Amino acid sequence: MNNINLADKIAEEFKNISGVETIALGGSQASGAIDHQSDVDLYIYSKEIIPLSKRQAVIEKLGASRVDLNLTFWDTGDEWFDLETGIEVDVMYWSPVWIEEQIERVLTKHQASMGYTTCFWRTVKNSKILFDCDGWFEALQKKSNRPYPEQLKRAIVAKNHPILRVVIPSYYAQIKKALGRRDLVSVNHRVAAMFASYFDVLFALNEVLNPGEKKIIKFVQAECSKIPIDLERQIDDILQSAAIGDKIIMERIDKLIDGLDEILVDEGFDPDNTLLAETVI
Repeated sequence: MNNINLADKIAEEFKNISGVETIALGGSQASGAIDHQSDVDLYIYSKEIIPLSKRQAVIEKLGASRVDLNLTFWDTGDEWFDLETGIEVDVMYWSPVWIEEQIERVLTKHQASMGYTTCFWRTVKNSKILFDCDGWFEALQKKSNRPYPEQLKRAIVAKNHPILRVVIPSYYAQIKKALGRRDLVSVNHRVAAMFASYFDVLFALNEVLNPGEKKIIKFVQAECSKIPIDLERQIDDILQSAAIGDKIIMERIDKLIDGLDEILVDEGFDPDNTLLAETVI
């Protein structure tokens, strides 16, 4: 049994629970970016909370070697290892109203986040429907299958580019201060946050939906046409410098952001005034 067969088998059990509207396969199985560590990511959309007892009964029927139920670290979910195949299964329970709000926020209101702005849009657009009782999710996918809004692109640039290096409390300034204190925890924390905003801008400039934090360089290489020169090596160099607190990291961050700024200029943005990017159409 492969991952797709297992996903179908799980969906067949969960679709019989009252209130379940849609079951969709996401993650690497839906995107095609599969490797030997890929798990099964399922999104179960329901109008009401599915009782834990019913979820547990389904998982016990399917068979699991290890189960973690009712995890709430990010979204409410259950995870387990399938008894027959050893495949890891990650099931997330989302409200249809909530995901509609996430799509509305991005596609209609053009509201940017600090990193990962278009991740939910990508999840909905790329999900493979396994069950859709009244066609609600199919309609949502059709709504999501639209060109990248120019106003959203500008909002993402305005939200995420200035914090890289332009404004007083920029990640660049915070990393420099942390280096001066030899606070390596802070250095690495701020570097990770910087990358989240950096890639949100890069994906927006390419009008590519943000895939999230996994395999991000591979997604850039596969889907983006506008890429800073030697990006992968630059990222590796920064991460190695961050790990040991090497002050050369500031020079490397400058080079990384300079490459992004060149793309901004090519796209008609002023890198020194991206705070105003959202208001200039």
